[in-house]
Amino acid sequence: MISLLLISCNSTPKKSYLPESIGAINSLAIVIDNDLWEGAVGDRVRQHFAAPVLGLSWEEPLFTINQMPAKVFSGSVLSTRSVLFIAKDTLSLSHIKTDMYATPQKVGVIKGTTEEEIIKNLDTKADEMIKAFKDLEIGEAQKRFLISLNKEKALEEKLGISLSIPSIYKVGKEEDSFVWIDRQIQKGSMNIIAYEVPGNHFKSNATLVADIVNMRDSIGKQFIPGPTVPGKTTYMITEKAFSPYVFPAEISNRKAAEVRGIWEIANYPMAGPFLTYIINDEENDRKIVIEGFVFAPATEKRDYMFELEAILKTIKFTDSQKPLEASIK
Repeated sequence: MISLLLISCNSTPKKSYLPESIGAINSLAIVIDNDLWEGAVGDRVRQHFAAPVLGLSWEEPLFTINQMPAKVFSGSVLSTRSVLFIAKDTLSLSHIKTDMYATPQKVGVIKGTTEEEIIKNLDTKADEMIKAFKDLEIGEAQKRFLISLNKEKALEEKLGISLSIPSIYKVGKEEDSFVWIDRQIQKGSMNIIAYEVPGNHFKSNATLVADIVNMRDSIGKQFIPGPTVPGKTTYMITEKAFSPYVFPAEISNRKAAEVRGIWEIANYPMAGPFLTYIINDEENDRKIVIEGFVFAPATEKRDYMFELEAILKTIKFTDSQKPLEASIK
């Protein structure tokens, strides 16, 4: 019996435990030798992974890059959450590995026998890698929210939805079908608004962008006033000089539109970036609109907007039978 027990214990498979990954949100470790980094390969890497984020007031890169040669990529640095490894090799390949040295972790690998081949592989795989890194960073940000969540019920009671929102955010305004939640930051505020419109609100793809602008401007005029200026009416509108970017999206397993652009205040010099999701709720013949926008003059806003994006992507529909009598027209 003792022999059988010993055999049984020895045959138990050993579990592999990985350390928890580390790194600031939106940081990317790029492991590449200095000669490649300083040449055409490095230029193409920066073109992809340090490209400007769409819809910000001024140019800020997708990721904060930390470049290092392979010999430095050791010890605790192996636990970096998002890693891009690029090398000249006898092989030509491009792929993404998960949880190689830590968890959660994504490691993009690009190799080629020549610089031209490395660049070709990079061009082929860059968009997929950017999405993998961004999804990982969104997940990490959302995990950090769970430490302390806002427990107010305004979104659920007014709109039949919920968001995982850090407790530092507070409800500032709520109407029948409109909720405004915000938090104060050092030089301004971060804001989330949510409302609903009828399911047939957008009539045609040909006029979609103009209809989105009109919707936002109408909501701004009704609910989001600007500073008091004698003799003038001030409220939030979509910046007139540039049309917003509109992309198809999927949020909470529902078809949606993603809108990125700049807001401004009518009749007052104030502006900033916004991100809007317009989500189909066919069960209730409505569309739910959730938006994050930042006011932070003379301040970089990438990470603020990223936090708002991570919050908006936690949306859940909690009421499948919500009536629509109070929908904003």
